[in-house]
Amino acid sequence: MHKGIKTFLLCWIMIPTAIFAASLPEKYPVYSYVFSEFDVDEAYIDNDDFIRFVQQNEKSIKRLYARSMKRGAVLSPMVKGYLMDKGLSDLFIYLSMVESGLSTDIVSSKKAVGLWQFMPATAQHYKLDVCNSFDERCDPVSATNAAITYLNKLHRQFGKWYLAAIAYNCGEGRLEKAIKKAGSDELGILTDERDKYLPKETRTYIRKILLAAMIGESKYLDFPADTDVKKEMVQVEISGGCDLKKLAHTLEMKPGELLGMNRQFKQGVVPKEKAIYTLTIPEEKMIPFYLKYELKTEEKQVKPHLISHVVKMGDTLESIAKQYHSSIDEIKTANKLENGFLTLDSLLLVPVSRKTFEAMLRAL
Repeated sequence: MHKGIKTFLLCWIMIPTAIFAASLPEKYPVYSYVFSEFDVDEAYIDNDDFIRFVQQNEKSIKRLYARSMKRGAVLSPMVKGYLMDKGLSDLFIYLSMVESGLSTDIVSSKKAVGLWQFMPATAQHYKLDVCNSFDERCDPVSATNAAITYLNKLHRQFGKWYLAAIAYNCGEGRLEKAIKKAGSDELGILTDERDKYLPKETRTYIRKILLAAMIGESKYLDFPADTDVKKEMVQVEISGGCDLKKLAHTLEMKPGELLGMNRQFKQGVVPKEKAIYTLTIPEEKMIPFYLKYELKTEEKQVKPHLISHVVKMGDTLESIAKQYHSSIDEIKTANKLENGFLTLDSLLLVPVSRKTFEAMLRAL
């Protein structure tokens, strides 16, 4: 091809991109606020890779925003409130949006679960209970508080909020290696598409968060979440063993609505392992709840005997508690355990009832 024609075609391709780049600050004037909340330099709006990303993905991120706000219209105000109460920007809700689409029980291909997509090990580290009948990763309150704790920890470690978001996706070790290799922690350098210091998923991830925030904070989409469907939610205490479907009828709610707000209770029944659990309900149902629901506050009878159990391969607190008719909380208390991690061949003390203790003696 003639050199002049090649030059003409290249210029013809670049002109629309240049026009788009020039219009970006005008289209999203809120970008300076969004960038400041994530500690991103305002000059990043002129970053070629970011401009190209916006140009190619703007429509899909708008669709993500619309779907997420429709799904999470009730949750969004509560999550933002918790973020701000703990000193984080409420714009971190867009991290949750990119992670889960504001779905409380979504499961990734890597088995991450919930609004903030916690893996089982990370969930347990941040004291979220995960077992067959109960998964606190699906509880918007507990999971949000755990995510806040984790993000604050990452911010203390790396010093900038965009770095905390990046580490949330790829891990602290991977980010540390990238910063060391790049010789910089600047966003434009770390996400450069030629040097590729970070994995492609992570480079895309932080751009998605920034673009979603620019779209959302610009109120670019006139979505009714701010008016018609917005509801306030509150947390109340319920007894272990409560049937949520029956409670929904008591509160004159559709069972699916109450279960949808509390997907941490996998079978629609509150486990009996603990005396008290937290439940999310609409604020408008708070008075009917306290008028009609009686919390069983009596203390559980303390089991008077202890037996020893050597941890075997495959043992969990749940399986051990079931084996001896004990409870997870009682085993944790007896052994001063802060989480559900067990060490192979270690010795556990298990509180048991007199009946169980005597039955075990007879079996010897």
